[in-house]
Amino acid sequence: MKKFQVFLLVSSLFIFGCKTSENTTSTTTEQTVQVKDSLKTINETPKLVVGIVVDQMRYDYLTRFWDRFGDDGFKRLVNDGFNCKNNHYNYAPTKTAPGHASIFTGTSPKNHGIIGNDWYNKFEKQMVYCTGDTNVEPLGTASSAGKMSPHRMVSTSFADQNRLHTQFKGKTIGVSVKDRGAILPAGHSANGAYWFEGGENGNFISSTYYFEELPTWVQNFNAEKHAEKYLKTWNTLYPIETYTESGIDKNTYEYSFRNNETAAFPYDLKALSKYNGMTSILKNTPFGNSLTTDFALAAIDAEQLGQDKITDVLTLSYSCTDYVGHNFGVNSKEVEDTYLRLDQDIARVLNYLDEKVGEGNYTIFLTADHGAVDVPKYLSQKKIPSGYFPMDQFEDDVKTYLGNEYGAIDLIENISNNQVFFNYESLKSRNIEAEDLAENLKAFMLNYEHIYKVFTREMLVNGTYQNGIEALVQNGFNQKRSGDIAFEFDPAYISYPEKGSTHGSALSHDTHVPLIFFGKGINAGATTARTEITDIAPTISALLGISFPNGMTGKVLYKIIDQEN
Repeated sequence: MKKFQVFLLVSSLFIFGCKTSENTTSTTTEQTVQVKDSLKTINETPKLVVGIVVDQMRYDYLTRFWDRFGDDGFKRLVNDGFNCKNNHYNYAPTKTAPGHASIFTGTSPKNHGIIGNDWYNKFEKQMVYCTGDTNVEPLGTASSAGKMSPHRMVSTSFADQNRLHTQFKGKTIGVSVKDRGAILPAGHSANGAYWFEGGENGNFISSTYYFEELPTWVQNFNAEKHAEKYLKTWNTLYPIETYTESGIDKNTYEYSFRNNETAAFPYDLKALSKYNGMTSILKNTPFGNSLTTDFALAAIDAEQLGQDKITDVLTLSYSCTDYVGHNFGVNSKEVEDTYLRLDQDIARVLNYLDEKVGEGNYTIFLTADHGAVDVPKYLSQKKIPSGYFPMDQFEDDVKTYLGNEYGAIDLIENISNNQVFFNYESLKSRNIEAEDLAENLKAFMLNYEHIYKVFTREMLVNGTYQNGIEALVQNGFNQKRSGDIAFEFDPAYISYPEKGSTHGSALSHDTHVPLIFFGKGINAGATTARTEITDIAPTISALLGISFPNGMTGKVLYKIIDQEN
């Protein structure tokens, strides 16, 4: 009996051990498969990343014009992608060049150095342009419009890091109407950046920073005179009476074109072109965006972007939305029509990518370089506090103050971009301490009507601000390039003519812009949690598995790209 019990016990243990072994083997096998799948996924990067920047696009343009958009443009990006509804710039000034640089470097002007479209260089004692470069030669033109490069941007973009990661096998191409919209996003190591000169020829141009001569495909594109076909009548895409998301067409808040009496549809662009820079008139119409799309699609084809397993990058900036906004204002029929037509251009890009690269093989993000304020004259008539700051008068009053207090008006070298630059040679010769002048001038400026906040260099270099306008101004302050005093206007006050509109402030109408991710590796969804413009580059870098841009200060939006369980 005992022998039989021992036998049963041994048999049971054997059977249990075998089952346990089977379960362990099964579990191990499953884990191995999971690990292999994980390893497989980490190497599955998109064939092409397309970074789309819509110049001067406020977030609320998505919601304002939503019902009129088609299914294949903005709606496709939002419905099938991830929409960050509360996305903001985390610095001021909110302008084109800093915006484009910040999107692609993942940091603010404090670190990447692009503090404006242009700025006063206190070492050279002159204004400098963000991409101007006298050491390169123009291509496609004889004018200085081609003497451009990214040399003033001191940090790398995610496109640069992708080039390094792929041993420079992954291509980068930048396209925009504006030079700064093409050059800064593409980074330092791009294979090419192209921008639209306009004028009589209507060419896309570049510089010897990238190559010795324009690629053949660009020369052929220019020879085909694509710009000329858009010199036609600009009328609304749909009956104008259906444009209910904007103000009346004929009003006193808008500029028109030169030699045109009113700012109202229709516009005969061919007739007006000879008074408005020939093909350059297209910059102020939605057709400039369509031309940009034509060129971008030609670039995808000619450069074979997304045609192998090595990730390429296309930076595509739509500039004409900004020109139209400046000219006609936020609430204009012209802006509404421009976005309805842009929706069709974006659909055209998506459809072409589906065909050429393959649906599910590419990743897109769409954002803007800044927003815009409503025309203050219009706001005032609606009883909303707003107005115009008299910059010329302010500069004269500063000189008068300096003369009265210090007996010298040459203590200031320059006032520009809401910054004051001291003349340190004059201060030294008069034994005036810069910190004392800054404090006194700060007090004077705070008493000046419609100046809201004033910051000295000491405050911005040594202070620690976590939120509010103070933090935004500090993030936009570059220790080496910025001035000695920075200041902000009252909300909705601008230094600008009384027609059209602008941007540049630390306020939400300028900071709140769209951010949509779409395509390979992107989870569908939306969030109202705050995201910031400097989060884009780290998120794309994490998706690609590459090193972050070297000046990066943003965070990875991990919920957008992490694998769902």
